Amino acid sequence: MTTRPFNTLLIGVGNPFRSDDGVAGAVIRRIHGEHPAAVQLLEETGDGAELLDAWKGANTVILIDAVQSGAPSATLYRFDAHAEKLPVWFSHCSTHAFGVAEAIELGRTLGELPPQLIVYAIEGLNFSPGIELSPEIAEVVPHVAARILDELRQLTPVAGARTL
Repeated sequence: MTTRPFNTLLIGVGNPFRSDDGVAGAVIRRIHGEHPAAVQLLEETGDGAELLDAWKGANTVILIDAVQSGAPSATLYRFDAHAEKLPVWFSHCSTHAFGVAEAIELGRTLGELPPQLIVYAIEGLNFSPGIELSPEIAEVVPHVAARILDELRQLTPVAGARTL
């Protein structure tokens, strides 16, 4: 088992060379430097085996990914992976045969999910080759980053604070 010095991981999943699939990386870069010190930021490709290894030993994981479900672009979803399974359409969003949804379900089956696993999914518009986000996706990055920062601050105790 991998032991991490951080209790909380923020994982951005995606391919920065597939246009809107790079939105999670854009959110991670926006959060960089503003996140609580106890939070580690990672960028992953979305390969399920890498994700299972990445979150080993973490108490809390917030995962960000781009999706294509047919909803309006820039729609933001939030799922608590312990309270609910990801929707069926989430499995079809990955360019990997074994992606985010499959990693979560395998982790659930094996009892290897982090104690808290939150998934933020951002509805993308363009997944063709390219490095630029669609304008409407780029516009939502600051909003998503602020929302995740708020959640991280609520999850992460302030250094030096006592817990009762």
